[in-house]
Amino acid sequence: MREEKQTAHRLAAYSDAVFAVIVTIMVLELRAPDQPAFSALWPLWPTVISYAVSYLFIAIIWINHHYLMRFVDRPTLGLIWINFVHLFMVSLLPFATAWVARTRLASSPVAFYAGLFVCIDIAYNVFEREVLARAEASQVSERTRRMARRRSLVVLAIFTTAILIAFVAPHVGFGLICGALILHLKPDIPGSRASRSFNRKSNRGQASQIDDDVANRL
Repeated sequence: MREEKQTAHRLAAYSDAVFAVIVTIMVLELRAPDQPAFSALWPLWPTVISYAVSYLFIAIIWINHHYLMRFVDRPTLGLIWINFVHLFMVSLLPFATAWVARTRLASSPVAFYAGLFVCIDIAYNVFEREVLARAEASQVSERTRRMARRRSLVVLAIFTTAILIAFVAPHVGFGLICGALILHLKPDIPGSRASRSFNRKSNRGQASQIDDDVANRL
């Protein structure tokens, strides 16, 4: 059991490292202007906006990934491969972000950007379903699973709609992408057993840490 838990920790640690590298690569695309004036920053708005949205997306992915990994005790080979596919899709985000920024939110780049979000979301949905399918009913209720599926389908539908709209109105398509991200800001369903269980574990962990600190001081 301990070795299996270590495997889960290694899977989470590797994923964290990949997310950190992806964010670093995106930062390198931010180029400072040569002119010493604030007015020189205005032409950079496509780069700033696309970077901010992509950074928010990666933050949401990491939070949701971290949330799901709490239910993984014995990662199967299939789950590990699904995680690699998900990370591969996310690794293309710096390329798509740079294309959107350099073309100033043109139609094809925004459509490609939205399409990449669809691929990432599909890979995440498969990962989420695999994790929740192996989670105990006491950890994740049927209502939570059902709400998670519905939310995933809604987000996927919005991303798909953004692809089609991007060819006609790229700015509107980009706005739909931003709106879809809001639905994933909170990984758990409010009031679910998983949320309450996590809060109780966090409180116990904080209380235990305080007791240890007091004991060490004495």
